[in-house]
Amino acid sequence: MTGSHATPGTTARPAQRSRGSGLALLVIASCQLMVVLDITIVNIALPHMQKSLGFSTENLSWVVNAYTLTFGGLLLLGGRLGDILGRRRVFIFGVLLFVLASLLGGLSQESWQLLAARSLQGVGGAIASPTALSLITTTFREGPERNRAFGVFAAVSAGGSAIGLLAGGMLVEWLDWRWVLFVNVPIGLLIALATPRYIRESERHPGHFDVVGALTSTVGMVLLVYGFIRASEDGWSDPLTLGSFAAALVLLALFISIERRSRQPITPLWMFRDRNRAGTYAMMLSLAAAMFGMFFFLTLFVQNVLGFSPLRAGLAFLPVSVVIAVGAGLASQLLPKWGPKPFMVTGALLAAIGLGWLTLTDVHSSYLGSILGPMLVFGFGMGMQFVSLTLMAVSGVAPKEAGAASGILNATQQVGGSLGLSILVTVFGTASRHEFTDQLPRFMEQATSAQQQQFRRTQELPPPWGHEVLAAGVSSAFVIAACFAVLAALVALFVIQVRPSDLARLQGGATPGETVPGKTDGTSDTSDTSDDPAKGPHSHGLDP
Repeated sequence: MTGSHATPGTTARPAQRSRGSGLALLVIASCQLMVVLDITIVNIALPHMQKSLGFSTENLSWVVNAYTLTFGGLLLLGGRLGDILGRRRVFIFGVLLFVLASLLGGLSQESWQLLAARSLQGVGGAIASPTALSLITTTFREGPERNRAFGVFAAVSAGGSAIGLLAGGMLVEWLDWRWVLFVNVPIGLLIALATPRYIRESERHPGHFDVVGALTSTVGMVLLVYGFIRASEDGWSDPLTLGSFAAALVLLALFISIERRSRQPITPLWMFRDRNRAGTYAMMLSLAAAMFGMFFFLTLFVQNVLGFSPLRAGLAFLPVSVVIAVGAGLASQLLPKWGPKPFMVTGALLAAIGLGWLTLTDVHSSYLGSILGPMLVFGFGMGMQFVSLTLMAVSGVAPKEAGAASGILNATQQVGGSLGLSILVTVFGTASRHEFTDQLPRFMEQATSAQQQQFRRTQELPPPWGHEVLAAGVSSAFVIAACFAVLAALVALFVIQVRPSDLARLQGGATPGETVPGKTDGTSDTSDTSDDPAKGPHSHGLDP
């Protein structure tokens, strides 16, 4: 019987496909790690950048903001570029632009040069990151294969922040602050060279670029974040603060109006009609705010209060990346059986518990006794969250809209992180000022004459009074961060609804009226790929 005999060619194909898919995933995940890692890798290097390039303390924060705001603000346009021009070529362009910006940043001799390079890095990341996510949807079959790929991608996305802090500590302590930027050059070049070999080009879809929509959304979010940062420094009644908020609201309202009228919007608003997808985006917004706050304030605490060196501070966050990877791996394995909702609810609650635990942090806290435990709880919950959110965001999306869907998800993560961090900084500033008022009389009674002279010169309380101020601000910020995580848990509990068709896709099966992607029985795929905005898109995966 001829049907019972396998030819050498047919037995070789699965192994070849497995190796090719594994290398393709390595390329995609490496790019995502490079882009996400760069958000935090500079944090530990900030004092050295300030000394080298003459930043003021106020302007120094823009070394981080220039990257995250352009990155988050242009992600929607980056996703659309891949849909229209071809994802592989756009992916390579974004990586090379990121490499160029990293090189220029490392060579900066003036503060404005570094800020310009960081903004250009954000543009490159905004092009490469959503394209990387959408390449997964066109490279891996829907079902267990794609679930595993999303698990790796989610672990990299969530753990990159902790890895960035570790890498930044090592590079600053062993080499120089410039190497937190230079390190991207060889990595990016290797990714660009490997991409044509292991990733095939996607189908190009007709369309146009919604540049006006991209600009109004980006500038609007920049002004909104700036308004919160300004309020933390100069108060809510400051004219520039109020003006920033007013301009942001006008631009964001204009953005929504443009998207409603556009025939090919950068943000298809009908995607938000699906309650699961809208809930997923809301959860990502809240959880990213909590995650950015956790890393930012703990970095300050372990270095300024616990006295950790840059390298030791980086090592302190390494366990977080490990448990994030474990949580993501566990979720990707169990999702087909249980569906994403249990992991979304449980993950958000674990994140809230970890952040609530961190509200107990004070000047008497230690790393092992007070920091490590809540970080592990938080990290495990976030690992479960990211793989679930990623799958829900792109589930049921037509291939030609995959870039837009993944772009919205990435944008909510970066914009939510920037916006949430600015809110937490405002809370931190308010609580710190109140604690400063309480500590000042004690300082004047107990301080030496030398300490008092230093205070008159710097207007900053030295230890231990300054540590009390910092700890009070950090603890208050974690209260609001925990509220963000609780909000995400409520959305998961009351908004997200997993349908039988969603479980069928996760299991690689067909829903009624569909055939399984990549069937080899000789029948054709009759999946409905309608993209009627009134009904929303339907995607049943592509056969690589």
